[in-house]
Amino acid sequence: MGAKNIFEAEQRHKQLSDEIQKHNQLYYELDKPVISDAAFDKLLLELEMLETEFPLLASANSPSQKVGSAPARKFIKVEHLTPMLSISNGFSTEDISEFIESIQKFLGVTDDILIYAEPKIDGLSFSARYEDGNLVSVATRGDGTMGENITANMKTIKGFPLKIPQEALLEVRGEVYMNHADFAALNKNLPEDDKFANPRNAAAGSLRQLDASITASRPLNYFVYSTSPNIGALQNETLAKLNAFGFATNPLNKLCHNLDEIIANYNEIYAKRSSLEYDIDGMVYKVNRIDFQNRLGMRSRSPRWAIAHKFPAEKARTILEKIEIQVGRTGALTPVAHLKPVTVGGVVVSRASLHNEDEIKRKDIRVGDLVTIQRAGDVIPQIISAERSGYAEEYIFPQTCPACGSHTLREEDEAVRRCTGGLICPAQAVERLIHFVSRKAFDIEGLGGQHIENFYHDGLLKEPADIFRLEKDNIVHREKWGEKSAINLIVAINERRNISLERFIYALGIRHVGESTAKLLAKNFKTFTALQCADAEAISAIDGIGMAAAEELVGFFSEEHNKKLLDNLLKEVNVEDFVSNVQASAITDKTIVFTGSLAKLSRDEAKAQAERLGAKVSSSVSKKTDYVVAGEDSGSKLKKANELGVKVLTEDEWLSLIK
Repeated sequence: MGAKNIFEAEQRHKQLSDEIQKHNQLYYELDKPVISDAAFDKLLLELEMLETEFPLLASANSPSQKVGSAPARKFIKVEHLTPMLSISNGFSTEDISEFIESIQKFLGVTDDILIYAEPKIDGLSFSARYEDGNLVSVATRGDGTMGENITANMKTIKGFPLKIPQEALLEVRGEVYMNHADFAALNKNLPEDDKFANPRNAAAGSLRQLDASITASRPLNYFVYSTSPNIGALQNETLAKLNAFGFATNPLNKLCHNLDEIIANYNEIYAKRSSLEYDIDGMVYKVNRIDFQNRLGMRSRSPRWAIAHKFPAEKARTILEKIEIQVGRTGALTPVAHLKPVTVGGVVVSRASLHNEDEIKRKDIRVGDLVTIQRAGDVIPQIISAERSGYAEEYIFPQTCPACGSHTLREEDEAVRRCTGGLICPAQAVERLIHFVSRKAFDIEGLGGQHIENFYHDGLLKEPADIFRLEKDNIVHREKWGEKSAINLIVAINERRNISLERFIYALGIRHVGESTAKLLAKNFKTFTALQCADAEAISAIDGIGMAAAEELVGFFSEEHNKKLLDNLLKEVNVEDFVSNVQASAITDKTIVFTGSLAKLSRDEAKAQAERLGAKVSSSVSKKTDYVVAGEDSGSKLKKANELGVKVLTEDEWLSLIK
């Protein structure tokens, strides 16, 4: 990892967060991943290690707390009954051992935990809803909360039940995939430009068709793996019931009684992986008891009761042809490796991120080198080593910005070099505008990155407010534009003049403020005015938001240029106040602080429970704290609560209150 202090760690964390967010969108939303599973997993693992070493970075803004990407606009959106979360990853026996120990600690038990092991299918996740036993809708994972309606397409898959013997409302979740032989036959008959990179992309591309007849012509299969709500007391019992309903379940699923059985099963499945007729990239382990799953609950991005044990990456060697520097919206310079195309595990790859100049120096990577790359199941790999294939000069990171010519600056102890051009740098300005209209922000359909870049360089767009000042006559006569496309764009822009508070905050592109942090800020401050007036202490007191993000927010709102930008923007758009959809309880919107050791619940379990009931869990005590729940050995937080006159509850009083 290489971070020596919080300043360097903060810079690396931001770079990793931006990169992971970009790849999430490419994978989940566009079905066009540009890095391998192995490369993505390594980025996420490095991020999590940073957050472990520097806890202040572990805010809800982090991609470690998020899943998926927004659903595409071309499909009707469907809200899941309960969130479809991602699963955290493990890569070694030690990781799985720690996972089991964390469960035992959370639940306060010492006995072996029964684990249900399932092969991790490399396909497209779905959630099928049944009412009165009839299939009414099927959705993709989407952003975990909202997915794309693919009902008509799913009905074309042979053997997928349209009716089940279950009257109560039920969502059945699973994965659509394509067999190796079917994938090869499909690709053989497609034009060269339309061929799929791998079976996962073929399955996703086939299922996400507006014309269901195209899906019907494709050889798709599926396995199911869970329900919402649960229909059994045990995971294996739930799968048995689903199988009895007519759903396909994986015959390789297995109940394991201890760590030794888990690892033996992993090794057995890994050994037969190449002989399976479909792709898997690891195993998924789930706590078998559903009551334990319910107690363990969820993190913002993943369930505590499950983990994916990933298989080792595949490797290949090729030539590094050039290194290109890309400039992001915060001025960060990111090196990208252009590779001589090579096939790795049946997939052709040609690009990889090099992260930063330290990474290049550490691995001594030079143009012309023979590099070793690896992938675990998708497209582009990471470079793990390099060797000289002839004379090659050491790569010198640019001291000037390739976009504007301004000097680049790497502050002491920072991992990232940045362009100092600021407002004059076209790359930064364009990237900020692209972020502003992205799916999780203003989501303006028809205004893509290339359009924004062209509009910017021609003087039509300089700041976000300019988007809402565009008129049909400004663009109708431009190359590749016409009357209909110009009208459609203006309509799409006007449809976004009302926007939710969390989307507006995210759209501003403030450093360290991603989608999850934007939601936390909206939930806690309710209005944009309240957020603008908040100080760093009030912002950082929100559980899940660190001081780095708080200081960035305060700094952003105090800068004169940004004040003018916001004034102009707020004349064009209406930012809606936050409205909570959490069911009302005695602690809804109350601020809670937990301190000391609890006897009946673990601290993590108590916090998760409070958040499910609509409370705000804070890490520090202030005058705005409503309750401090004090267990044994409470320290400074209890003392401060007494000094401020904050209501202090025992664990039993807390449990009585939330009942």
